[in-house]
Amino acid sequence: MLTITARRRAQLAILLGPASLFLAVFFLGPLAIMIVTSFLAPGLYGGVEWTWYPHNYGRILGFADPMFEEFDPVYIAIFLRSLKIAALTVVATLLVCYPAAFCISRLSDRWKSFCLFLITLPFFASLIVRLFVWVLLLRQTGLVNNVLLQTGIIDRPVDLIYTEGAIILGMVYVFIPFMFMPVYASVEKLDWTLVRASLDLGAGPIRTFLRIILPLTAPGIAGGAVIVFIPALGNFVVPAILGGAKVMMLGNLIEQQFLAARNWPFGSALAMMVMSVMLVLLFSYVVVSSRRGLDAAPGR
Repeated sequence: MLTITARRRAQLAILLGPASLFLAVFFLGPLAIMIVTSFLAPGLYGGVEWTWYPHNYGRILGFADPMFEEFDPVYIAIFLRSLKIAALTVVATLLVCYPAAFCISRLSDRWKSFCLFLITLPFFASLIVRLFVWVLLLRQTGLVNNVLLQTGIIDRPVDLIYTEGAIILGMVYVFIPFMFMPVYASVEKLDWTLVRASLDLGAGPIRTFLRIILPLTAPGIAGGAVIVFIPALGNFVVPAILGGAKVMMLGNLIEQQFLAARNWPFGSALAMMVMSVMLVLLFSYVVVSSRRGLDAAPGR
């Protein structure tokens, strides 16, 4: 006869087994292939040569042997630009979603459901179609330029498309639901009696926000920031459509190396750089969340 503990372990293995096997085959397997490929030499006509070749990373970070690879600072510039655009996307989505979450949380249940439905509504349409609508709006003959010309704000069309600003705008539009959901979940659980108590005890609105509201909603902000930053850093669809050939990001560079240049090892090294940033962020988030949970535990 199986004990209760052994039976629970067996049930847990049955439940987690298929998902774990799927992740092992279709996530960890390709990831291992990418790691190995990033340390191999590129083939003359594509593919790889099975020789140790760490210069793919040196080509990015600057320690490449000139006999094999030449360091080009453009890759560092693209990496930093991608970090900047992803960070600005996080800030912009937070500025939109944080006050919206408070407004929606104060509505009746009927209107809450309707607003949440509106937040998820863009998922019912193709991302490519939605981004091309932005192209029609932002191009020199588009609606935005026409309105600005008609109102006399500008005297000639301005370049709104194929800029970093256009990419950030597109990123914010795409990732607003990803920021809103965790922020809204934290705001919805906010204990408003603490807020009222703070105000009754003489704390002003700003101090109440900094001492009560912000710390209590910080987990949702941190979760939303991670969920938005990671896909924004490696995104290539939005930069390809709204940035064109003028604004290159890491996702576009990786796609170019795999499909056009056929330099799989260098593309793999770039992908590993993106993955390392993501792992650092996730590890930091887990550590901070764990410490916050320990500090909030009873008896501490």
